[in-house]
Amino acid sequence: MKRKALLLTMIFISIVAGITITALISGKDSDKAEAEKPYVLSMTASVEIPDQVTFAGETTTTERYDIRERLDRELNTFTYMHGSTMLMIKRANRLFPIIEPILKRNGIPDDMKYLAVIESNLDSDAKSPAGAIGLWQFMSSTAKEYGMEVTSEVDERYNIEKSTIGACRYLKSAYAKYGSWSAASMSYNGGMARINSALNNQEVEEAMDLWLVQETTRYYYRMLAAKLIFENPRDYGFVLKPEQLYKPIEFKEVKISTSIPNLVTFAQQNGVTYAQLKDFNTWLRDDKLTNKNGKTYTILIPTEESLYYKKGEKYKIHNLNWTSP
Repeated sequence: MKRKALLLTMIFISIVAGITITALISGKDSDKAEAEKPYVLSMTASVEIPDQVTFAGETTTTERYDIRERLDRELNTFTYMHGSTMLMIKRANRLFPIIEPILKRNGIPDDMKYLAVIESNLDSDAKSPAGAIGLWQFMSSTAKEYGMEVTSEVDERYNIEKSTIGACRYLKSAYAKYGSWSAASMSYNGGMARINSALNNQEVEEAMDLWLVQETTRYYYRMLAAKLIFENPRDYGFVLKPEQLYKPIEFKEVKISTSIPNLVTFAQQNGVTYAQLKDFNTWLRDDKLTNKNGKTYTILIPTEESLYYKKGEKYKIHNLNWTSP
């Protein structure tokens, strides 16, 4: 009897000890889990930096500390600037088919379209605090120098084709001077005079080796980052369906060589609203067009079919890498 009681006592002590040890271990595990718990519910991973990037036929390696860290900054910034970057990819489906042929006709590398991406976020109506306007962000004086009309009624900095042609003229001139698209790109931001002076004063041959104001220093790396993301958005977390890209708009072109006293009436006569007319002809800056010199302007009138997204519609996707089925 005593032996049975002793056995029961030992079993009870073992059970209590087991529960105690389990509780202690569990408590430690709980404390450890609590200590290792992140402060936020989602994790943010740093983007991998490629060993090299080729842009406009020029290859940049990322071994040197400044090149790697500058590209790292811009690539991570674009990656986690979610809304803005996604909108740019959506807009590109409408705008790149317009921009790319113009670059090609003018002998400018296709990659230079990313200059428009970083200048304006592909917003043709963009305006900077300094007064630079349009897709390519021209100042008024520079726009006139490169063949654009800028008046109170007509501002061709807002015209996608005219401003792209103007950007081509500038870039071609800059490349002829530097023999480098990276230098030509930096001069687009900093000005040729500043780049010339810096190259001479700092006694270096490559613009990427210059000490410049931060905005100009970052400029080329922002273009590299934009290219990397636009070429493979999914690698950087951007997932879009084909129908989520902005559809291309089809137009009929109306040539005008006379004055238009009332653009509201003109819009109605062409089957669109005044707002729709202005949306696609932002370069018309007034509600009239006083054309004293009889200059010929091309006004774009969107087709009715183009103005609507229809369920099940399959419109052209400019770059299949931008979407997932």
